[in-house]
Amino acid sequence: MINFLKYTKFYVLISLLVIASGLFSVFHWGYRVSIDFTGGTDLEYQTSTVVAVDQVKTVLQRHQIEAVTVEQRQKIVTLRVPAISDTQETTLRSDLAKQLNTKITLLRAETVGPTLGSETMKKTLVACALAIAGILLYMSFAFKNFNFALAAVLAMFHDFLVVVGSYSLLSHFFGAQVDTLFVTAVLTTMSFSVHDTIIIFDKIREYHRNEGKGDLINYANRALTETMVRSLNNSMTIIFMLLALTLLGGSLIRFFAATLLIGTITGTYSSPFVATPILVWLEGRKK
Repeated sequence: MINFLKYTKFYVLISLLVIASGLFSVFHWGYRVSIDFTGGTDLEYQTSTVVAVDQVKTVLQRHQIEAVTVEQRQKIVTLRVPAISDTQETTLRSDLAKQLNTKITLLRAETVGPTLGSETMKKTLVACALAIAGILLYMSFAFKNFNFALAAVLAMFHDFLVVVGSYSLLSHFFGAQVDTLFVTAVLTTMSFSVHDTIIIFDKIREYHRNEGKGDLINYANRALTETMVRSLNNSMTIIFMLLALTLLGGSLIRFFAATLLIGTITGTYSSPFVATPILVWLEGRKK
C-alpha cells in the first residue's frame, strides 16, 4: 500500500500554483467572448481564389465594420463581426468580390442579438448551479454523509477553477473564444471529476462497512492504491484521443478538445489528490 496522503502539502502547492496563475490571467487579461454571449454575425464565404486576410480587413474597414475575427483556410473565409443586417451583408459580399477580384459564395450567415447572448449567459450560470446542487444532493443521499458530498463538490470546484483559468491563458495567447462549446466542456469536466471521486469514496465506504470505523487515512490510502491504476488507464485512453483532436482537429473544435483535455487531466488529478485529502480533513474535524 502506498501512502499517498503523506504528500498532501505538495498537492496543495501544485493546486495553488495552477489556480493562481489561471486567476491572474482571468483578472489581468480576461477572455475573448464569442457572439454566442455578446451578439454579432458569423459569416462563412467560399472564394474562387485564395485571398489575403489583410485585404478582407481593409474592405471591412471601408464599410466601418470592426472585425472580431477573420480567418482564412484555403478558399474558405470566416468572419465574425458585430450584428449586421442582410442588406449590409449583401453589400459587403459584393464589395469583397469586387475588391478582391474573386467570386464569393455565401456558405453560412448566423446572427445572434445581444439579448439572446445575455440569455445564454444566464442559462449557463443556472446550468452550473443546478449541476452542483444535484451532485451535492445525490452524494449526500448515496453515501449518507454530507462530508463525502462536500469533498466531491470542493474538488469539482477546484477543477472548475483550473479549467476556467487555463482557458483564459488559451484565450490570451492563442485566441480561444468563450462560446457554447466551452460551456459544454466545463460541464463535462465537472461530471468527469465526480465520476472518479465516487469510485474512490465507494471503496472507503466499503472498508467502513466491512471492517468498522477504523483509521480513515489507512482506508483512503488503500482505496487510492487499489483504484489508481484503473483510473490512470481509463483517463489515458481519453487523453490520447483528445490530444489528437487538439493537435490535428479543425479550428472549430480545437479549443473545445483542448478544454476537455485540460479538464480530463485535472479531473484525474483532483479525485485522488484533492477530493480524498479534503474528505480526510473534514472527517478529522468532525471527530
